[in-house]
Amino acid sequence: MSTTVTIVDGPLESAKPWTVSDAGAVVEFEGLVRPLEQDRPIDALDYEAYEPMATKMLTQIADEVASKHSLLAIRVLHSAGRVPAGECSFRLHLAAAHRKPAIAAMDEFIDRMKQDVPIWKTPVWS
Repeated sequence: MSTTVTIVDGPLESAKPWTVSDAGAVVEFEGLVRPLEQDRPIDALDYEAYEPMATKMLTQIADEVASKHSLLAIRVLHSAGRVPAGECSFRLHLAAAHRKPAIAAMDEFIDRMKQDVPIWKTPVWS
């Protein structure tokens, strides 16, 4: 099982193809900055991360979710700094032998990340 976690300054670049040997399913989720926050227009979100702990927690969650759902690999990218509306701030790739475990793992990972990882966002109002 392979785990990769990366925190990037600013918006994430377009996803590059990702293949994993023996995978029957590869699931990709992208989190985009919405143009509205609390029903008000925004220009961007500023993400602040306590990077050593954020990386540690993302890796821990990824490893636990991967083990629970028998994933072959998981790759996590999250932004820090300013990300304009419409841009990608979070990307999750999961590879498994079958789709159901990959989809269940995706949902669980995102819920746990939002709950436990020290990454905060502040809207930049229009």
